Amino acid sequence: MNGTLAVILALYLLGLLALSVFASRRISNEEDYVVAGRKLPLWLAWGTLLATWFGAATMLGAAEAARSAGVRATVLDPFASGIALIIAGVCFARPLWDMKLLTMGDFYGRVYGKRAELLASCVLVPGYFGWIGAQFVALGGLQETFFDIPADWGILIGAVFILVYTLFGGMWSVTLTDTLQLAVLLVGVVVLGHSVFSHLGDGAAVDGIGVVFRQTEPEFLTLLPEAGLVASLAWTATLCSGFFGNVPGQDLMQRVFSCRDAPTAQRACVLAGVVYLTFGLIPVGIGLASRILVPDDADGAILGILARQFLTPTLTAVFVVSLVSIIISTATSAVLAPATILGHNLLGRLPVFTTRKLLIERLAVVITVTGGVVMAFSGDTILGLLETSLATVLVGLFVPLVMGLYGKPRGEISGLLSIACGAVAWLGRELLEGLWLPMDASAAESGVRYPDFVAAEFPGVVGQALFAIVVFPSAIVGVVASFVGYFGGQFILRSREAP
Repeated sequence: MNGTLAVILALYLLGLLALSVFASRRISNEEDYVVAGRKLPLWLAWGTLLATWFGAATMLGAAEAARSAGVRATVLDPFASGIALIIAGVCFARPLWDMKLLTMGDFYGRVYGKRAELLASCVLVPGYFGWIGAQFVALGGLQETFFDIPADWGILIGAVFILVYTLFGGMWSVTLTDTLQLAVLLVGVVVLGHSVFSHLGDGAAVDGIGVVFRQTEPEFLTLLPEAGLVASLAWTATLCSGFFGNVPGQDLMQRVFSCRDAPTAQRACVLAGVVYLTFGLIPVGIGLASRILVPDDADGAILGILARQFLTPTLTAVFVVSLVSIIISTATSAVLAPATILGHNLLGRLPVFTTRKLLIERLAVVITVTGGVVMAFSGDTILGLLETSLATVLVGLFVPLVMGLYGKPRGEISGLLSIACGAVAWLGRELLEGLWLPMDASAAESGVRYPDFVAAEFPGVVGQALFAIVVFPSAIVGVVASFVGYFGGQFILRSREAP
């Protein structure tokens, strides 16, 4: 079986590479490479949006999270991330498309000035490394499950393929292959979901879903946070990261900019969000079902284990190809997004590259893939890498984006302070918990939350003061600091203008 599956998968991947090479014939300038010449119709635009979103976090990460901690653990993906697409379509797609941008770095440059463009780009690019790393981890895990390739080698193999695939055709190759991969994905998800639930329901998938609801503990079926201030704040921070951390992202807006007109961009986002939420529930349900079907600890990705257990060899091949294809689709999009900012807004500033736009865009792809590989070997979980990626963008860029579109920006300093204050405050809070005052292993294993640990370590007034600081998750701290920085910049400008 493994040999046949390897041949089928190899042929499929070669077909994708051939389509990517074909798409490269459409590339004649930077606009073609970055935003597909602004020519995408609705059926390509919503397809590439959905394929970009429906990646390792949705398929593998959500299933694993639902299995280990219940529906509550999937609040980021698919729930918050799916709603983010709808929010983007309703509130942001039209005004941003009308600006005729190539990258989100261009937005901050046009509204707040060149220095803000540079700073925003420096926040955006590393913010994607965690998301890219999540896709590489997923590819490594699949190769380990089905082909007994060590996960570390699987990560490198996946990274090399993504590198070659993305280098050729840019946004055109990603978009065209996304459409094919999306169709394969939806078939694979439905096939596995139907097989798993049918097995639980003695041949009836609907009855199997009922079995999951009846045999799963109530606390595993709720999306709401656990009781208590600390848990509620952490849940809220995760929800906000999903809702708003995606919106300033280059991967989302690159597809908005690529649409042929503003109404198409709006409809594509909303349609992709609705379909994403619908199909995103299937991996969550499979994860819950796995608690009944595979009650013991699973060695490997749970979706892969279920596929091998309940699918025929032919359907297993369909599922694996669909899973690999959609992870590749998300990975290429995740690579292309920061690479275009790195090439267009950062490296493109250097005089040596001013007449070599396509060359620098492709060099940026190499740099971005390297950063993703580093994050993949960091040891974090798939959803952990995704949340870090979203929080990085949220804390620095969401506030100046909203104020730049709907507020009254009063010059460069408001944008600069908003980006800098949000990013620095978030990083400081992360370093406090991860480096300066880390929670010891015994407390973590016993389920103690970080604010309670800090209060116990420092009794009295000091402990109470530290508790008041660390009770707020880093994402909330960063967003509040970003608002303070923005309005602080406006105050400074008014002071300078006052007679």
